[in-house]
Amino acid sequence: MSTVETQAFTATAPPPDTRGGPWDLLVVGGGTAGIVGAKTAARLGARVLLVERDHPGGDCLFTGCVPSKSLLAAAHAAATARGAARFGVNVPVVDVDFPAVMAHVNRAIDHIAPTDSAAALEAAGVRVTRGTAVFVGPDAVQVDGARVPFRQALLATGAGPTMPPIDGLLEADPLTSDTMWGLRDLPRRLAVLGGGSIGCEVSQAFARLGSDVSLVEAGGALLPREDPAASALVAAAVRADGVGVRTGAAVVAVSGRSGSGGALHLADGGVVDFDVLVVAAGRSPRTAGLGLDSAGVTVDETGHVVVDRRLRTSNTRIWAAGDLTGHPQFTHLAGVHAATAATNAVLGLRRSISLDAVPRVTFTHPEVAAVGVPTGDTAEGHQVRTWDHDAVDRAVADGETTGFTRLVTDRRGRVVGATVVGPRAGEALAELTLAVNRGLTTGAIAGTTHPYPTYGDGPWNAAIADVQERLARPVTARVIATLASTRRWLLDRRS
Repeated sequence: MSTVETQAFTATAPPPDTRGGPWDLLVVGGGTAGIVGAKTAARLGARVLLVERDHPGGDCLFTGCVPSKSLLAAAHAAATARGAARFGVNVPVVDVDFPAVMAHVNRAIDHIAPTDSAAALEAAGVRVTRGTAVFVGPDAVQVDGARVPFRQALLATGAGPTMPPIDGLLEADPLTSDTMWGLRDLPRRLAVLGGGSIGCEVSQAFARLGSDVSLVEAGGALLPREDPAASALVAAAVRADGVGVRTGAAVVAVSGRSGSGGALHLADGGVVDFDVLVVAAGRSPRTAGLGLDSAGVTVDETGHVVVDRRLRTSNTRIWAAGDLTGHPQFTHLAGVHAATAATNAVLGLRRSISLDAVPRVTFTHPEVAAVGVPTGDTAEGHQVRTWDHDAVDRAVADGETTGFTRLVTDRRGRVVGATVVGPRAGEALAELTLAVNRGLTTGAIAGTTHPYPTYGDGPWNAAIADVQERLARPVTARVIATLASTRRWLLDRRS
């Protein structure tokens, strides 16, 4: 646990103050959605109280985005050193000091944590209190025995790791993406249950650091929601790093205990031994125990809070943002959610959210980034254009040609979906996310000057190829030929 994590928010946080009447906005939860929502409301002049049972910052800061990407950076450094010989650089020994790796992870957390701290929130005009909020009616919560009334409330409690109903799994006391950061020794044999983004990232990172890793996925492929070609490249990459990948492998039982050794027992009779087990089988909303029935807030059969397009719940005083809504579980979307909900709540606006252009990135090597319409299964009227990265000069120079850019366009040439696979794919996707969001055409991308040489050449060249293909279509080609002929005739007459 990082220094900032243990010191940033002590148990002496002041109790909620109700002397000024109901709070304009009560925020329940201090992760990304809670922080953004609270700060947005405070900037608009609202009197805001944020209640957090642990410490502000949430999963992204302490157990998600920041530590995982820090770990991946260390793992990439180890892999780069081992592979340096292909560039003519000889590194005789690669020695991984795992405690030092985890110290690097904690330094990253400590560096960012002050931005999300209680002190920073207070400086922004948000009152922060530590405690557990439980709704006791449609316009009030109880925080550790104190009744706190509100005019509007924002639910932002997020989600936590899901434990599949597998015999012996709970007794095995597995780690999750929330709890694995307490590791101090590099696991000798690590089993990862779940082949989504988290499972793939964890598997590749620990394999590169030196663990013997087994990745077990019940479905037929890793990253099942991504373009099949992207999924195949990631599977090949993690296997090349030494990960034993088992797809189509349903776990029916777990024996032993994580930390002291055990085994996954598969439906086909196979056995995967482990010293440490990490479960990465999705995340479930943290809505139990909030008293939502008392508040008149409806949840669905999976426990997600039901919201409309403006992020209002069935109680018109209460809004929800982030992972507990059932919308895609990304930090960047939680922030957009919260800003929208808080503005609607405080100003009475009717702003709505759209899920048509929500980008996502899996930070394996190579990265997989996607937005909009799936590129592996397009509808009638859509066209797919692929540009392989062995024709991207920066990728060639870096020796990183495994990857591609794939665009989906509609009949008018507007970009409606994209997948990018390769180094810094998430950065390359930013331009394509804007294109999907704003209805830009491949012509608009092709006609924009791009820096060279960069990995952005993949999307740019894919757009150019699409424009060239459209220009070569019979009707368009005849128009171009007529214009060129007419131009020649005019020039000949003038001379």
